[in-house]
Order: sequence, then C-alpha cells, then structure tokens
Amino acid sequence: MRCKKPTWMNSLSIRILVAYVAGTLLSIGLLVLFGAIVQDRLPGMELPDRAQALVGHLKFDTKGKPTGLIDSKEHPLWIYNSLRQETAWRLLDEKGNVVLVSADKKFWPARKDITELPFRRFTFNREGVLYEGATGTVENNGRTWFLQLVVSSRIVDFLHQGFALPFIQLGIVTFSLLLLLIFTVCACVSLKYSLRPLRNVSQAAMQISPQALSERLRTEQVPAELIPLITSFNQALDRLENGFRTQQDFLARAAHELKTPLTLLRTEVELMEDNTEARETLLAQVAHLSRQVQQLLLLAEASEPLSYQFTDVDVYQITCDTVNYLQKIADDASVKLTINAAEEISKWRADRGAFFTLLKNLIENAVQHSPAGATVSVDIRSGSLSVHDRGAGVAEEHIPHLFERFWRGAHRRDVGAGLGLAICQEICSAHGWTLAAFNGEIGLVARVDRGGVTIESD
Repeated sequence: MRCKKPTWMNSLSIRILVAYVAGTLLSIGLLVLFGAIVQDRLPGMELPDRAQALVGHLKFDTKGKPTGLIDSKEHPLWIYNSLRQETAWRLLDEKGNVVLVSADKKFWPARKDITELPFRRFTFNREGVLYEGATGTVENNGRTWFLQLVVSSRIVDFLHQGFALPFIQLGIVTFSLLLLLIFTVCACVSLKYSLRPLRNVSQAAMQISPQALSERLRTEQVPAELIPLITSFNQALDRLENGFRTQQDFLARAAHELKTPLTLLRTEVELMEDNTEARETLLAQVAHLSRQVQQLLLLAEASEPLSYQFTDVDVYQITCDTVNYLQKIADDASVKLTINAAEEISKWRADRGAFFTLLKNLIENAVQHSPAGATVSVDIRSGSLSVHDRGAGVAEEHIPHLFERFWRGAHRRDVGAGLGLAICQEICSAHGWTLAAFNGEIGLVARVDRGGVTIESD
C-alpha cells in the first residue's frame, strides 16, 4: 500500500523555501570546507612567496654587491630585529657563502644542503624548536643570489591559533548567519512576490459561481508556467457556461411551451359535463402540472443573474405583503401567520420580486408542514430573517437535501415538484446570502442570513 504524502509537502511555498534553505546550507558547507582547507594550509603557507618577494627588496651598490633590505610596509625590518629567536633571513652567493644576515650566524645550521634546492622548502631544529624556511633567488649583474627566510613553528602556531584561526572561525560563523538571514529574507520576499499572482487567481476563481459564469481568470502578470493552466480553466468555464445556458434556455422554453397547452386543457376539462368526478380529478392533475411549470419558470428566472434588479427594499413591508398574499392558504390549513420584527430594521439590498418569491416559498412550505391550529412565525432582524413552523421537523440526514432540485422526502404531504426550496437557494445565492435549515425545539427553522454567517441550530 502506497503511503500518501502529507498535504504540506505539496505546497509550492514549502518547496521553494526548502530550495532556498538547501542553497543556504550548501553555501555554508562550501564556506566551512574552504575554511578547513585554509586552516590546514595556514602554517608556512606563504613562506616561499614571501621569501621570493623579500628578494625584490634587496639593495645593491654601484658594483652590484648587495648592501641590505629596503624597509617597507609589506616587509618591515623591525620584525627581524625584535623577534631574533623566531624569524631571520640571510643572503648567500652562488658558492653558499653568507653575504648578509639578520641574526647571529650561529642561529643558522652549518649545513650546505639547504642551498642545493633553493626553491624547495626546508626545515631544521635549533634548541628543540622546529624552524621552517624557504629560499628566493635573484640575478643582478650576471650573478645569482639566494635569500633564505626562516620562521619558527611556535610563532607560526601562536599567530595562527591565537589570531588567524579564531578570526577565520568567527568570520565563518558570522558570514554563515548573515548568509542565512539574507537567504531567509530573499526567500520570504520572493515567495510573497512570486505567489501573489497565484493567490489573486485563486481568489478570482473563488468568485466564479453559477451566478457569475461569465467571469474569467485573467492572465496578466501571471507566471508563464501558469498561463496554460489558466487558459484550460477558462476554456472549461466556456463549455460549462454554454451547457448551463443551454439548460436554462431549454428549461424556460419548455415551461413556456407547456403553459399554453395546459391552459387549453384546463378549459376543455372545465367544459366537461358528463362525468363530474373525472373532471375534478383531471382539474387537480392540470393544476399540479401548472404549478410545476410555474416553478420551472421561477427556477429558470432565479438562476439567471441578469434577471435581478437590486434596490433597497423594506423587508418588513415585503413580509407583510407576502403574509397577506398567503393568508387564504393559511386559513384553509387552519394555520396562523405572525410577524415578529425588531424595532429598527435596516433596508436590504435585494430584488423585490425575487425577495417576495423567497418569502412566499418559505412561508408556504412552513404552512404545508404545520398541523392545524399551529402558528408559523416570521422573525425579522437587521441581518437575518427566519421562518419557523411547528411541524414534526425533518430527520437530520434529510436536512442537507432540502434545497436540492426535485428532492421530496417521505414526510412530504403536499404534491409539489420539490422545487420551492431550490428556488429559494438560487435567490439567496444570487444575493450573496446564506440559506440554512435546522430543527428547532419544535418544528423546522429556515433562516436567511444576510452576512453569510454560518448557521447553527438552536
């Protein structure tokens, strides 16, 4: 069985950040490696170069005989005077004779083999101290001179261990921390800048709904790698919109085409005089079909964003108009309708006709599911509106299906097509409202929330 990767591992931000961190760690590793190499080569590393450079500071007289060294910042002579036991130099001719020396001649070993390989490094011990040396050569007036430079290992170790090595370690640590900080800042800035178009596209995609199918994702300022994906998504939206429009047109046309035959059929049935019982049955069936056709027309209209005209509407007044319109239906069912409104109710931005249809369907549904003698209450608040019946309620597993098209539960006593609450859902979606249903202490509560707040049961 294959293990599923954690969701965070698929994050583009995490992957880019890991790449930056890996680059930082690699850079720090190379820096540490470089420091280790330098550390290993520090003792005497520049001694041959220094000896050869020191040759260039020799002074010669008019006869071409060396007379001493030129003092300079790069090669100060005070070092050889102050540290006579730690460093020294001497100048030899072709025969190995000492011409010039910075220290006592006894400082140097009585060995001539150190002149045989003038460009090679050499070592010798003096009083238990190891000295490292190197030879530089120079030609002047046809003669060759050899300058030998030696340094004790103890002074080299002291300088490197006491000064150079801590400085290198401090430099590596400081530079590593600085590098890590710079990489972190660059990673954060890069991620924020690079992922901003992706976040904008995601937010734009979230705004696309059945009520806004004409919207498309823009490709301006989007990374080139994402353009094919966005283009494919827009093409899929084109096909989806075309299919949705075709479905809506078919629904509206079919409903319109059925209205006239049903009207004629009703007229023919009403003129029947031979069989009164059959006529009443047929009239009931025609009325049922007419109601379904009317609901199909309302559903098609509610699903079309262009059919809405938004204005500031008086919620309380529309509720009163709806209750008056349904009063006869409520009286026939022996159900009482009441309106409970807050003292101050702000106007809602809505389509008046759609709002009336929304309230009519909700209240009519509540009346149909309330027992005789019960009360259906409409509670109006500044940001919400709820319709509460006193029926048997709905099973919890059926509540998510209440707003589905053509869904009818086993508890339904009416002969509707199952479109009333679906129409309400379309109207609320078009207005940006939230429609939810839940069981109250007695009966079912349908609540419209203007602010899109999550609805919880009482």
